Amino acid sequence: MAEEALFAGPAIRRLRKREGLTQAAIAARLEISPSYLNLIERNQRPISARVVMRLVEQFDFDPRTLREDEAIGGVEGLVRRFADERFADLGIDREEMQELLSAAPQAAAAFARLYDNAAPASLAADDPFAASRREIERWRNHFADLDVAAEELADEMRLSRGDMGLALVDRLRERHQLSVRILPQEVMPDSLRRLDLHARQVQLSEMLSAASRNFQLALLIAQLEQRDQIDAIAKGARFEDEAARGFFTRHLMGYFAGALIMPYGRFLRACEATGYDLPVLLRRFGVSFEQLAHRLTTLQRVGQRGLPFFMVRVDRAGQFSKTFVGASTARFVNSDVSCPLWHVHRAFERAGELQVQFVSLDVAGEREGGWLTMARTVEGRGEPGETQFVVAIGVEAVLAGELAQARGISLRSDDAQPIGPGCANCHRVRCSQRSLPPRGRKLHFDTIRRGVTPFELASS
Repeated sequence: MAEEALFAGPAIRRLRKREGLTQAAIAARLEISPSYLNLIERNQRPISARVVMRLVEQFDFDPRTLREDEAIGGVEGLVRRFADERFADLGIDREEMQELLSAAPQAAAAFARLYDNAAPASLAADDPFAASRREIERWRNHFADLDVAAEELADEMRLSRGDMGLALVDRLRERHQLSVRILPQEVMPDSLRRLDLHARQVQLSEMLSAASRNFQLALLIAQLEQRDQIDAIAKGARFEDEAARGFFTRHLMGYFAGALIMPYGRFLRACEATGYDLPVLLRRFGVSFEQLAHRLTTLQRVGQRGLPFFMVRVDRAGQFSKTFVGASTARFVNSDVSCPLWHVHRAFERAGELQVQFVSLDVAGEREGGWLTMARTVEGRGEPGETQFVVAIGVEAVLAGELAQARGISLRSDDAQPIGPGCANCHRVRCSQRSLPPRGRKLHFDTIRRGVTPFELASS
C-alpha cells in the first residue's frame, strides 16, 4: 500500500535550529544520510513514516507541525481569506499564496489565526466549555505528573485486570473507610454514583457496566487522593470563568482515573505489542470503548510516545459532545458538526460494530492529509442497549500501516473517502450531501442548469 507523500522541510529545519545541531548531527540521530536530510529540508524529498517516528523518539517533537497547512485549509484556505475585500488592492494571486505556504507555513498559519479570530474571539471567550477544551489542547491532552502519580498508585495497589474492581473497593475501604454498595435503579433513578459520608458508603447504580463501575471508583479515588495536584494544574490555567475551571478540573479527574486503570507504561507496551488492536485492549484492561479512546489520545510522554490519535464523540445530529485532538493533525474535527460522508453516522445503524474508514479532508476539490478512523456506538444512560452516541478515533494514515485495524484497508491517497468539516464550514464542490451553503463563499445561481446541490459555488 503506497503512503501519501509528506513534505515537511520547514518543520524539520526549525527543529534543527531549535536544537542547535548541524544537518549531519540530526541525520545521525534519525539514522539517515545528511544528503537525504538536506533534500527533505528543501522539500525535494518526502519524509517517511520511519523518519517521523525517529523524530518523535529522539526529540520533543510534535507531529502536528508536519501538517501545518492543514490547520488553515491549505492554499484554498488562504484563497478564501485573501478574497476578503480588505485585501483586494494588494493583488495577491494564488501563486504567491502557494509560495507563502511552502516557504513560511508558520507565517501563513499566523495570518490565518489572526484573520479567523478577529470576529468570533469575543464570543468564544464567553463559552466556558470551549475555554476548557482550548486549555486541554494547550497541554495536548497529556498531563505528565498525573500519569506518574497514577502509575505509582497502580503499582502500590498491584492493579491487574483480574481483580481491578476488588482492588479499587479495597483501596476505598482501607484508606478512606468507605464501603461500596450497588443500588437498584428505582433508588438511584437520576444518579450514577453518590457518596454518602454519613453511612460511609459509595453508592453505585446497578445500571453501570463493570467497566463503568471501575471507572467511577477510580474517579472517586482521584477526587479523594489527587485533589491538591489537580487543583494546582487547574489554577495554572488562565480562565475568566469559574465554569471553565470546573470543566477543566472534571477532565483532569477523569484523566487520572483512566491513567490509574490503564497505567502509562503497561498500556503503551500493550498497544505496541498488539498493533493497537482495539478488541484486545478492551479485554486486557477491562475498559469501555470510550474509556479506551480517551486514553489513546494521551500517549505523549517524552521519550515514550504512542501514536497521535484524536477522539470525538458524536450524537445522531452529528454534533460533537467531546473532542480531543492531542498531538493529532486532524483539525477537521475542530468543528461543531461532522460530515455525513464519515462513517461515524453509519455506526449508529450497526450498533457494536467497529466501522473502519480511510478519509481525507477535501478542500475545494483538493485532498489534504489522510486518516484511518475507527468508530463504534457507546451506550448512554438509558436502558441497556440504547445507543445514544458514537465514539470515533483516528490516526494519520502515514502512521497507521502497522495497526491491526488497518489490515485489508488500502491507505493509498486515491482510495480515501473525501470529507469536510461540516457543511457550513466546508468548501467542497459538487457534494450531493451538502445541506447548507458554506460560510464566506459566494454562491452562483444558474437559471439554465440545476446541479446536484442547491448551493452552487461561484468560481471566484
